[in-house]
Amino acid sequence: MKRYFLVLILALLALPTARAQKIITLKECYDRAATTTAIAGEASAYADIWQMKDKNLTRNWLPSLDAGATFIYNSTVVDMTSVLGSLPIPGIAGLISPLPHDQYKVTADINQMIYDGGLVKSSRAVEKASLQVSREETESDIYKLKSQLNAIYFNVLLIERQKELLDNFMNLINKRLSSMESALSNGVIMKSDLDVLQAEKIKVEQQINENGIMRDALLRQLSKLTGIEINNDAKLAVPDIQVPSDIEPDRPELRLFDLRKEQLNAGLSVIQSKRMPKAYGFATLGYGNPPGNNFFKDAFEPYYIVGASVKWNIFDWNKSKTEKQIISRQQQMLDDRKADLSESLKRMLISKKAEIDNLVSLIVSDNPLIEVRKRITATAESQYNNGTLTATEYLAEINAEQQALINCEIHKIKLVMAKTEYLNISGKEIEQ
Repeated sequence: MKRYFLVLILALLALPTARAQKIITLKECYDRAATTTAIAGEASAYADIWQMKDKNLTRNWLPSLDAGATFIYNSTVVDMTSVLGSLPIPGIAGLISPLPHDQYKVTADINQMIYDGGLVKSSRAVEKASLQVSREETESDIYKLKSQLNAIYFNVLLIERQKELLDNFMNLINKRLSSMESALSNGVIMKSDLDVLQAEKIKVEQQINENGIMRDALLRQLSKLTGIEINNDAKLAVPDIQVPSDIEPDRPELRLFDLRKEQLNAGLSVIQSKRMPKAYGFATLGYGNPPGNNFFKDAFEPYYIVGASVKWNIFDWNKSKTEKQIISRQQQMLDDRKADLSESLKRMLISKKAEIDNLVSLIVSDNPLIEVRKRITATAESQYNNGTLTATEYLAEINAEQQALINCEIHKIKLVMAKTEYLNISGKEIEQ
């Protein structure tokens, strides 16, 4: 007895541990695809680019430092010798030497912005708005990815439902073949009746194999898009979608139009800032001959110059006015395109809602249709057993029942898919 229990325990330990089936949801596919796709990396890239541009703009307030060197040779220069020599004062002609023909200087020029009329501030606002536009464009591209995921995800669900029904149909055919083989050996039916059912079995096997190949291919695509490791044992959950009534579209594309208008508004501030006066401070540190503006000194010496300046573009030939008019037209175009897109989305929602209502109606009528088909199949089976119906006619009724079952499952999956697409069109997120 002890030996028996020991063998039993060892046998149980040797059994492979059952692996829990992996359940994958559509929401999980959305979230993983949003982080896996190459588009997702653009969001952080845009943020980095904006930070670099913003730093460069703020550096406009830092002083600029330029170095320079010049050499000048003048063919004629001021010579006071002849003028002073004509004066009746002895020795005065030699007091002022002629200016040198050649001039040399090395300088370091420093310029500091004092007031820029708000140009840096408005330029930073433009770059900030551009960042928001780029982010929303990325979000819009990721949103389009959901349509691809929907097509793959729900096609897998359809294939899985169809395979379940085909497997049940195959079991039914195998049972029927067993009874027909027994009837054939007893001379009750003809060989042609058995051939009809065997041909149907081969056709069903082909469909099952085809479904398996298509499912594997779709799962590989889904794995590529989401980065989720999906094996053949994984199961896709059917999402429970609730469709709200009177929903308003809130797609990223609509928000993108608003952000582009904000970007244009920021551009108006830049145009206005360019017309404002600008104040600068400057300083020059130099070493040259003659030093600075002391033209009468022929020697290399250091010198410096400090000062301030103001610039104001008083008249620009209506250039700023024209640029503002251009931005105004662009904003109007954005408003028109947003309105067109909004109306288009509303029409799509109406069409998709009609599709949902139609699928609900079909599902309601599917159940009584299946019940009727089951009764017809049962009657056909009785007639076949009594010899009043051929095997081909009996098989046609079985196929009709099978097709009614498949259509019902297709309608159910299509209903969930239509509800999902309805939410995607409106811009709402699914919860699972």
